[in-house]
Amino acid sequence: MTKFGLWIAALGVSVLGSSAAIAQNMTLTSPDIREGATIANEQVFNSFGCTGGNVSPALSWSGAPSGTKSFAVSIYDPDAPTGSGWWHWVVFNIPPGTTSLPKGAGDVKKKLMPKGAIQSRTDFGTDGYGGPCPPKGDQPHHYHIMVFAVDVDKLPDAKNDSASAALVGYDLKFHTLAKATLTGLYGR
Repeated sequence: MTKFGLWIAALGVSVLGSSAAIAQNMTLTSPDIREGATIANEQVFNSFGCTGGNVSPALSWSGAPSGTKSFAVSIYDPDAPTGSGWWHWVVFNIPPGTTSLPKGAGDVKKKLMPKGAIQSRTDFGTDGYGGPCPPKGDQPHHYHIMVFAVDVDKLPDAKNDSASAALVGYDLKFHTLAKATLTGLYGR
């Protein structure tokens, strides 16, 4: 990998995976995942030795600043034993009038996303949602669910569902107005 490629990958992790606060009043809630609580089996992955439902949680947000032209959503596990964490869900170009995603919207076959929203590649190698599935015996992992208020209607470099989380993160680094985070836990 080139130095530029490594820089982009690191930038993506710092933007999408960072818990650093941005001054804001944005909030993110879910009826399926409570802050700091254990994630239910319904949201857990159904492969890699896990037997969950692999259903993305319902999410709702409010308090986006004026000037918001789109949203992005991600779920990131910084505790994964990879050296770079694990991306479970990356969605971008969500229209600005959207304030929620229904349960199951991460299943690309169901077509529950708002028109124009793009679900790109996760670290499972597919687009759409992939639930928690840490290695057996690990301490519970932290799953950071984030919503980003974005100042452009379409990310300039991440153009389709083959965009990596690092590339989406690169765009978000320069176009995020505010973000909100909700963290769930899961171990086995």
